[in-house]
Amino acid sequence: MHTFSHRVLALTTLAAFLAIWAWAASVIGNSVILPTVGQVAELLASPGQDLLSMGSLLTNIGVSLLRVLLGYGVAVAVGIPLGIGMGYYSVIHTMLGDFLNLFRPIPPLAWVPLVMAWFGIASLADLFGVDRGQWFVYLSNFKYSMIFIIFIGAFYPVLTSSIHGVRNANRVFIDTARVLGASQFDIFRKILLPAAMPSMVNGMRIGLGVAWMCLVSAEMLPGSISGVGYLITHAYTMASTDIVVAGMVGIGLTGALMDWLFRRVERRCFSWQRLAR
Repeated sequence: MHTFSHRVLALTTLAAFLAIWAWAASVIGNSVILPTVGQVAELLASPGQDLLSMGSLLTNIGVSLLRVLLGYGVAVAVGIPLGIGMGYYSVIHTMLGDFLNLFRPIPPLAWVPLVMAWFGIASLADLFGVDRGQWFVYLSNFKYSMIFIIFIGAFYPVLTSSIHGVRNANRVFIDTARVLGASQFDIFRKILLPAAMPSMVNGMRIGLGVAWMCLVSAEMLPGSISGVGYLITHAYTMASTDIVVAGMVGIGLTGALMDWLFRRVERRCFSWQRLAR
């Protein structure tokens, strides 16, 4: 009953938002300023339809999702081991903590001029030495500059959550394991990682959300010819506001789906944490 009431409240809020949107669109009467709910719904109902000769909404969201997962994967691969090391070894935290904190306040978009100077329009096609054919078309969609911007957005949430999780592990358990002769590897595997994992997963969830938000900025960089961010930008120049809104809704739905998957993992794997509170 409690879950049912929550769903009713959520649907009521959504219905109220759509009603206000429909009313505002009818009052304005200009689809360039604000498209109607029906125009956007028609685009979302046909996600495989070609838009502005740039491919379908579904195809562009798929390209964007792969870009996000690539940059996010690099952030997780770097952030979690570094966070564990900084959280467990005070000397590593002393060496790197203040240095990394210098870069934390810099928004990912501020890196764009420097990133373009570093990488230009180089892509994974250059990394693998592919200069023609269908694989070149695929791999050239993944520019180093885009991956870096997404990486920067996701890195700090993953890093800080990993540090926090390790530092908040119960030291009594660690000291007891040492006294009983446990190896350093056993301490990491059986005590430290299980204790820190809920915080790490939460940081990964936040980092994925930030990476998805950085996507549009990344896809506005020179050399981008696909992706939902580029589709939105190009649709704006063509005064196709309905496509802009449909792209925004697509970004929101995809991000919400990924967040829902993370919450499912948290509930399934770390239900013991709620019982311990």
